[in-house]
Amino acid sequence: MGTAPIPRLLLGMSWPAMISMIIQALYNIVDSIFVAQTGEKGLTAVSLIFPVQFLMMAVGIGTAVGVNSLISRRLGARRFEEADMAASNGFRLSFINWAVFAVLGGLFSGAFMKLFSDDQQIVADGTAYMRIVTVFSVFVMICVMCEKIVQATGNMRMPMVASVTGALVNIGLDPLLIFGIGPFPEMGVTGAATATVIGQSVQATLMMMVLFKGKQEINVKVRGVHFDRETLKEIYAVGIPAIIMQAIGSVMQFGMNMILAGFSTTAVAVMGVYGRLQSFVFMPVIGINQGSTPVFGYNYGAKNRKRLMSAYKFALGMAFAIMGAGLIVFQTQPHLLLSMFNATDDMYEIGMQALRTVSWCFLPAAFGIVSGGVFAATGHGVISLVSSLLRQMVGILPLAFFLGKAGGVMAVWWSFPLAEILGTTYIAIMIYRLYKNEFMRLDDPGFMTR
Repeated sequence: MGTAPIPRLLLGMSWPAMISMIIQALYNIVDSIFVAQTGEKGLTAVSLIFPVQFLMMAVGIGTAVGVNSLISRRLGARRFEEADMAASNGFRLSFINWAVFAVLGGLFSGAFMKLFSDDQQIVADGTAYMRIVTVFSVFVMICVMCEKIVQATGNMRMPMVASVTGALVNIGLDPLLIFGIGPFPEMGVTGAATATVIGQSVQATLMMMVLFKGKQEINVKVRGVHFDRETLKEIYAVGIPAIIMQAIGSVMQFGMNMILAGFSTTAVAVMGVYGRLQSFVFMPVIGINQGSTPVFGYNYGAKNRKRLMSAYKFALGMAFAIMGAGLIVFQTQPHLLLSMFNATDDMYEIGMQALRTVSWCFLPAAFGIVSGGVFAATGHGVISLVSSLLRQMVGILPLAFFLGKAGGVMAVWWSFPLAEILGTTYIAIMIYRLYKNEFMRLDDPGFMTR
């Protein structure tokens, strides 16, 4: 990470992560496509659970991002024992994260669903789906932590292999368990949740084999290692802002579902469909972020400003290319995209305008995602947190509420591109300040990196 040509290095590290993230997006898309064949109520139920899954992933990935950032910086600074301590503490944290969601999901799934609907089928389907994905979330928590630990060492291919394998298991089981094909029982929406959990268990098993049985620069200890206060402080200096930043997305989804439910369940279903479709565009960019963040962190720790900035610019170029392609598809083919989800006439009427309107936020989002990787890699996670607050809490939700009151459900969708203006402006200011105040000083022998 300190010597290879930047284009070759970033492409080599990013493409496995990009494929892995695309496959992750397929989890939700394929689930929703199959569930939609059971009817709009099933799709609505799964859409209402999306904020819970988003929150669960926020905690798991946010914690793992803190671990990843610390390992990368310690490896770059040649402090190997501290890198091992970060990885060992991170692996133990994944079980604590699981326990919290298992308890909450097991006890409060029904109450959560009743906040949005009094339709018995929607409530029953959503409750069953939510209980399964939360109680068995141990697999996804372990998986994301192992992935981030391995990725911090520059190994991007094995997480991709594990992700592809888990997704193929999930995709293969979806129709069998949802519709009861062959010897399998017909489980409906519950079958989609079961297929997802089984796929995640396969993926987690493969990642643990890589981490504990393969040759790694990191030595993760399960026994004989206690939580280290300073290590946890360093992990959560980046991890907590990352958790909150992604959890804000869950709160935004929750709030948007509440606003849209006031118009119709169809509007909620459209929001769910958009969430699945946009993940197919965003996930490759997040993959670029995953591939480039260790490079950012390593060269920041090594005080190599030229390589750090070259990696940032190249990652931005890749991200803009992907988001630009996504924007074109959403603008020109919204009918085709909605047709995959067995759309009704009402879904087409609301959804086509929704997809065209919201997709205008794609290009500025590319800038925000890659810049967020720079902030996380250099120990400035709070900056990304503030950006998310500006976009999703100060921007999207208040704008959606007032635009909905003034112009109805069609006006709600404009809250996304309008809110992006706030976040992009802030990120541009902060990336300039970071460059001026820290990156320009990396050549100074007396300057200490975080």
